[in-house]
Amino acid sequence: MKLKEFRVREFRSIWDTGPIKVDDQTTCFVGKNEAGKTTVLTALYRTNPIRPKDAVFDETYDYPKREVEDYLHAVESGEREKAVVVSSTYELEQEDFDAISKVFGPSAFTGRTFSRDCYYGKNSSMAYLTCDEAAARKHLACNSALTDALKTELLEASSWQAFAATLDGAETTEAVTALKALVAQVIKSGAVRSYIYQNLIWPRAPKFLYFDEYYQMEGQANLNALIAREDNDELLDSDYPLIGLINLARLDHRKLVATNNTVELKNKLQGAGNHLTQRIVKYWSQNKHIQMRFDVRDAKAGDPDGMQQGVNVWGEVYDSVHWATTPLSNRSRGFVWFFSFLAWYEDVKRQKQNVILLLDEPGLSLHGRAQADLLGYFDAELSGYQLLYTTHSPFMIDPTKFERVRIVQDLGIDAPEALPKEQDGTKVLANVFDATDDSLFPLQGALGYEIQQTLFVGPNSLIVEGVADMLYLRAVAAQLAREGREGLSEEWVITPVGGSGKVPMFVALLGSQKRMNLATLLDIQNSDKQWIEDLYKKNLLTKKQVSTYADFTGTAEADVEDMFDRSFYLELVNSEYGKQLGSKITPAKLNPQVPRTLRAIEAWLAENPMKSGSFSHYRPARFFTEQLATLWPKVSDEAKDRFEAAFKHLNGLLRK
Repeated sequence: MKLKEFRVREFRSIWDTGPIKVDDQTTCFVGKNEAGKTTVLTALYRTNPIRPKDAVFDETYDYPKREVEDYLHAVESGEREKAVVVSSTYELEQEDFDAISKVFGPSAFTGRTFSRDCYYGKNSSMAYLTCDEAAARKHLACNSALTDALKTELLEASSWQAFAATLDGAETTEAVTALKALVAQVIKSGAVRSYIYQNLIWPRAPKFLYFDEYYQMEGQANLNALIAREDNDELLDSDYPLIGLINLARLDHRKLVATNNTVELKNKLQGAGNHLTQRIVKYWSQNKHIQMRFDVRDAKAGDPDGMQQGVNVWGEVYDSVHWATTPLSNRSRGFVWFFSFLAWYEDVKRQKQNVILLLDEPGLSLHGRAQADLLGYFDAELSGYQLLYTTHSPFMIDPTKFERVRIVQDLGIDAPEALPKEQDGTKVLANVFDATDDSLFPLQGALGYEIQQTLFVGPNSLIVEGVADMLYLRAVAAQLAREGREGLSEEWVITPVGGSGKVPMFVALLGSQKRMNLATLLDIQNSDKQWIEDLYKKNLLTKKQVSTYADFTGTAEADVEDMFDRSFYLELVNSEYGKQLGSKITPAKLNPQVPRTLRAIEAWLAENPMKSGSFSHYRPARFFTEQLATLWPKVSDEAKDRFEAAFKHLNGLLRK
């Protein structure tokens, strides 16, 4: 059974969210702080919580505060009906249909969905489903264990009361007795649809498992107190993941209290720690050198409050790098969150509980890369369950699956005056055109990161300083390939970083990513030599991965423009800037002592200013690509050789 849609009304910050369609696997609710993301999940959770005592909507605490008294008065005086807090729609799967068909036949339940409304109060709800009463009676009447005469009479019954009366007059057999009991329950329910819902559908509906930071375990507990709370149905939020952890470790907290064999206890605890270590390290990429350990011992007078009598259990983490053991509660908040969720979820999965997972701000304390790991964990390990989670982190949004995103916003929190109800309160949107800039910001971050990864970064990324480099390299590579010479392989993704000062940062950022192969082809002048050498001296790249244009021009300094003959490049400049230059620039006008053509041009323009505008080395590059067919024959063989040598070197760095 799948949740397909729900809608929340008149609950806390919500007047009406609007219909919220739910993905069959993962739905991500994105929005700024205070937009109402938690409120949306909380309302849904209470419709069928895994903890039955949470199935309550209380007007005093949950109805929008500014009108709660008006609402209560209107309901009491009969001016309005009770508010429908949550309406939800579920779609049945084949196993659900089979459960109904087994009792009332394949035609009793019509359609594929049913809906359910929840009201204020404890377990106050109403279900809506469509059933064919006559088809259900027909199926029961055609029971092969009944006599033909009785079948005929039952088929003529036009109501359940008539059906029951016919059975009352029939000879008592095992089949008749069973059928009478079933029909009596149907009549007591009021209709077959009520019986089907109460006995065959709703018991199969998935429970909601809600998890937020308040469910994080303490990592230690007094077992006697824990057992007492469990027996009295008074478990704390933090108890659930702890019990899940104990179960996941294949321990029994009741037996731990009664253990009287030290060696047996130590073996159990060691085995539990080893088992948990394998589970944790598989998904926790931030530190692969940790080991889980358990310690169970009699309480001491100096132990924490509530743990000074009976038997205590302590969860600990051993770091094999630092040779240090720390209590689980002293680890990073991100680790405790992940560990707590994993413990509870794995226990739910072990018990084969049918749940829908509701996670409020999962991984909020995790590093960005660990959040990406968490997304991978969701897809790999939670695929058997529907998952709904909230976030405002771009790292918790899969940019390849934006169709799963729902935008949560509340225009009222930014409005200078109160808005009318139809505009006020938390809304949930699937259409980005209706979202505010603040609401879209996490999506923009996720999309921007994805564009950076896919448009300008690939498994083999060639870092250059600017767009002009990219234009020259791609254009020349294509022409060389047409001549049967070696061009730059298409496996290289040219990544312009916007200036030499940004190269070290980009190399450090991109080089830290797994499975990424980097190389550089950079401009170089004397002042740049130190940081360029640091790219390999600091082990960011190997020396052969760090190339400059000077490596192929045979000069001490060089830009990409120096890969061409100076006279050819000046032709590009004169053609592009002809109307802005006072006169054409010739090689004879430039200082031959300045090795870099661009610097020589800039020095000449400083003494001979342009009529209008300013010089940009991007424009000649664009002109070259636009007029490539005409200009290519004028490129010297020596220039072609220089480019080809660079391309051969770079292609040799590709990962095979």
